[in-house]
Parts: sequence; structure tokens; C-alpha cells
Amino acid sequence: MQVMTYKTKGVIEYVNIEESDGRYLAEPLAADHDIPLFDRSPYDGFAIKASENDVSGVNLLIVDEIGAGEVSPHILQEGEAIRIMTGAQIPNGADCVIMLEDVEEITSGGYRFIKPKINVKKGENISFRGEELKSGHHLVDNGTVVTPGVKALLATFGYAKVPVVRKPVVSIIATGTELLDIHEPIQPGKIRNSNGYMIESQVIKAGAIPYRISVSEDRLETILEKVEESLVSSDILITTGGVSVGDYDLLPEIYEKLGANVLFNKIAMRPGSVTTVAELNGKLLFGLSGNPSACFVGFELFARPILRHWLHSDKPFLQQRQAYLCSSFEKPNTFTRFIRGRYIYDDGKIKVSTVGLDKSSTVSSLAWADCLICLPGGDSSFKVDELIDTIDLNDQIGSVHPWTEVK
Repeated sequence: MQVMTYKTKGVIEYVNIEESDGRYLAEPLAADHDIPLFDRSPYDGFAIKASENDVSGVNLLIVDEIGAGEVSPHILQEGEAIRIMTGAQIPNGADCVIMLEDVEEITSGGYRFIKPKINVKKGENISFRGEELKSGHHLVDNGTVVTPGVKALLATFGYAKVPVVRKPVVSIIATGTELLDIHEPIQPGKIRNSNGYMIESQVIKAGAIPYRISVSEDRLETILEKVEESLVSSDILITTGGVSVGDYDLLPEIYEKLGANVLFNKIAMRPGSVTTVAELNGKLLFGLSGNPSACFVGFELFARPILRHWLHSDKPFLQQRQAYLCSSFEKPNTFTRFIRGRYIYDDGKIKVSTVGLDKSSTVSSLAWADCLICLPGGDSSFKVDELIDTIDLNDQIGSVHPWTEVK
């Protein structure tokens, strides 16, 4: 993909583990020791030495008691038992653990004994060293977001300082004389600026920092000034609106005045055919459609992979999944179509249904979509129950394969 030619990896910084939530790992995480680090008991009970004979009903002398974090100096012999707590290291000589509820404790002649109610075998009820993880085992890829589970791994392996990627700052400018601020009342011929807020949310979801810029008037000089300011203070610029060929579309002229290298200004897809991507001094400028659905799709297909690569992901693209169509698309289209859809799980099959009105200007369908239905351009129609490719919008694992590889 031409856009990915200009991909950049963000710089590494180290933060305290307490501040690492929601950050993206700059390096892969591997185990530097076995887990468990020693043979240990998964239950409260008694460590004993397995016998070839049935131990049930046999009195075993209690010779020691150990809690989690303690080690018994006693070498256990047959006929003996050591009281052991959950997580404690298995004492020398013991080769199994009998659970607390499976014994009867008795006292006789000043000594304490247990009488097992069941028989146990060698190796039973022991968590062995390295059975969960071996030293050197790959745990987490670079580019992975720090979740509570990942944070637990970081703590387990002693990461007081966590290597993370500095988040990119993304400036967002929504253009158009028809746009109202969210606080303004509806007026004839006007619409509220939903794209700015939508892109802001998409940027956050991708792992970056959004910076929404207000434009007071839709004039060339005003927008050019805002664009120039944003390129100084941010790593990536996203504009919505003003990228088609209408008389009032200003961004093509702005790119020209900036001296930006326009990678493309049209693409054979629906929605979002007027998507433009340019480059200036190593920074990417994404000119997305002013239509909400087209703007949304353009971000997911072009801008999101750049942000995920910045955050050191080796799988910057959204995963593709195959699903069965719930409805037909009888009319062929020369453009590749990305239709907002929703997964349906039916009797072990993944199906996909359209949501809302299939127009680039619609915004309501975006609220319910969890995938994009990919219909390749050409002279073919698509039938109910046909197996097609989809792009999972909620995917956080990623893929090495871009959407251009959709067949």
C-alpha cells in the first residue's frame, strides 16, 4: 500500500508500571524465569510421599507446617506428612499433596496425625516448575496495549519501568460552511459537526492523542493557517471535508500552497472515493471525505494502520474474517465497496448483515456496525449465503495483511 511507504515508528520512553495502563509496548515481552519457579501446592492440604500401597486409612505423622513463602528444612519420609498452604514450595521428599478435605486429623499420645480418606498418587495435586511458562517463552508482542492482564505479566517479571511508545498527536480539522458546533441550534441548510468528534474517538481507539482544531470560517487563508500550525504541533494531520472537486473545496489548493507531495486524491472504493493522502517533510496529511460513513471508512483503511505502526505493531491492519451474507447485492459496482455490517453468530456459522442505510452520508449505521463488508469491484453480484471477506472493526490483535489483499 502506497501510504505505508511513509510509515514511522514512534520513539521509546519508559514509564512507571503504575502509569503504563493503556500504553503500547515498545518491545516484546518474554518470560525471564519459569512459572512456577518451583514445585508448589495449588491447594491447602498435606504434602506426603506416595506409596505403592494405598495410603487411605493409614495414620501419617505430621512433622512440620509451611505457609506460602516458607520452605521446610525437613526431608519427608514415608509415613510422614507436612501441612502445606496454597502456593507453598513442595518440601524435599514429598511427591504429592492430599487436599485438606480428604483427610481426618487426629491426635494420639501427644502426636498429630492425618488419616487419608482417599488414595493419592505420585505427582497428584502439584503445580510443577515451568508448567505454566518456561523461561524464554514469548508472551506479548510489541505494539500490544497494556491491559490488566498484560500489567500482571509486567509485574511478574519485574518491569518496574515499562518500555512504551510515545503516542502520536493527531490534529483534526473539520471544514465546511455547513457545519455547526455541537452547542449551536440547528439551522436551515446546516448540520452539526459529527466528523470531528467521530475521528477524535477513532484516534483514541487506535492508541493516539487527538487534537481537534476549530475553524471559525471556511476561507483558504484561515484553513491554511490552521493546517500550518497543526503541522508544527502534531505528528499527523486529518482533515474532513473539502477534498472533492467542487468550487468550495479548498484542500487541494492548500496542499499545493504547502508544497505537499500528494500520494493520491481518488481511490476506486465506495464510500470514500475522494479520499486524499499527502506527505510533507515526512508527515502524513489525510484528507477524508466530509460524508460521515466515507470519513469513517477512510480513517480505518488508511490512517489507522499508520498509527498502529507508529505504536510498534507488526500487525497494523485490522483482521479480515470470512462470513456468510444475510442479504444479496444484485447490482454490480466497478468500485470496491465497504458496507457497514454487523456479525451474527448462527449455529456455528459467522454471518454478516447490513446495518442502516448504505449511503456515504449516513451516520446512524456507524453506531451499530462492528465490521465492514468487503465487496470487490467488478461485474459480479453477491448472493445470500455467499462467503465473503469482512474487516473486523473491533479487532485489537491486528494483521500483517492490508485490506488491498481482499479478494
